[in-house]
Amino acid sequence: MTIINKIWSKQFVVQTSANKKTIFSAVLSAGLLAGLSGVSAETLTVWSGYPEMAPFYQHVAEGMKEKFPDLQVKVEAIALREHEKRVALGLSSGTSDTTVIELSGSTASRYIENELLPAAPDEVASFVKDPANFGSFFSQTASMDGTVYGVPLFRGQGSLFYNTEMFAAAGLDRAPKTMEEYSQFAEKLTKRDASGKPTVSGWSLRLTGGGQGIAEKFWINLFQFGGNVVKQTDDGKWVTDFANEAGRKALKQYLENVYTLKTVTPEMPADAEAFERGETAMFIRESWVISDIASKAPDLKYATAPLPRGSIGLPNNLYVAGEGDKANIGWEFAKAANTPENLVWMLKNVGWLPNRSGVDYSSVTNSQPAFAAFVDYPEGYEFFTLPSIGPVEEILTRFAAQLTNAFGNAKLVNDDAAIDAFLKTASEEIEKILDREDLLGK
Repeated sequence: MTIINKIWSKQFVVQTSANKKTIFSAVLSAGLLAGLSGVSAETLTVWSGYPEMAPFYQHVAEGMKEKFPDLQVKVEAIALREHEKRVALGLSSGTSDTTVIELSGSTASRYIENELLPAAPDEVASFVKDPANFGSFFSQTASMDGTVYGVPLFRGQGSLFYNTEMFAAAGLDRAPKTMEEYSQFAEKLTKRDASGKPTVSGWSLRLTGGGQGIAEKFWINLFQFGGNVVKQTDDGKWVTDFANEAGRKALKQYLENVYTLKTVTPEMPADAEAFERGETAMFIRESWVISDIASKAPDLKYATAPLPRGSIGLPNNLYVAGEGDKANIGWEFAKAANTPENLVWMLKNVGWLPNRSGVDYSSVTNSQPAFAAFVDYPEGYEFFTLPSIGPVEEILTRFAAQLTNAFGNAKLVNDDAAIDAFLKTASEEIEKILDREDLLGK
């Protein structure tokens, strides 16, 4: 099997790691660029899977013009799934220009394993490994087996968004603090027509749509009950962790909201668009929604709150295709993206959360309190992320297909034994994938 076929089969059957304090840190802190003063007429392409990031990358490029007046930067930001397909094809066939590629650590791992993405230069690795710049959670997700391959940039992190006017009208003066309260609040917040059919959902749950997204959103709720789709074992491998009480509670909550409490239906408008149009009272999403609301629904009265136990954290890193001198301009771009000025700009104008520590973001958080839930959480708040294993997208997409079937099965709602049987079957399917890849733990 060719490299591209191996990558394609893992990624698209379904959608899912110093002493040297070089002048690199000083240069970044000063907001300057170094190392390519002799470069001219260079072309750099930036590939992103988040269209809303295009203005940020263009802003970074504009800031580089003084140092590199002849640098041509092409920002190509497209939908995430199309971006992932483009990366799979592009890295296997080779790219004509130096290319900076935005990827999550879990997705990048398959290309690193197949030697399609090079390790970062020493000075870049020193910067990434410096705890003053990045916590271990972020430096590890940009590394594999202790070697740095990417530069951390931004993360997705879930919190609750809730409509404060709807809450007040329902007699609620705070966000729910437990998963049980989520259902209780949802019932009070749901608006219905004369027949009892919901017209405004009390809680927008991800019931349909892109496969991997369904599984990721379910994982967030599952995590609040103490479970995980997969968890690492002592031998460094993986097992499922949802064919249990936590999984039963999480799935049952979905089913009860659809069929018993009837606070939401699969056909109802969902997610950010529904929230911005006043068609749902609350939903769980990442911080980019803050900027989206500011541009699309500036008069919306809302607030945010941390989740009961903790949140998913999905760090995205910048990788560079190519090696040697040709790749230098790409690493310069990755460094420029991490200057404090640019990171503050990203938080303010795009809404994704920068991964770098030691930067003063108060100018943004003071003017936009909605960011508080993403930076101020209770002691003991936990984070999890998608594992950096080859079949992670396959696992999530297969699981999502199973979940979609379950969400449409009203017979499951009052039958714990049937729920347990479903979870056992889904768990066995995932563990077969792990076993196939020699990743199944004990």
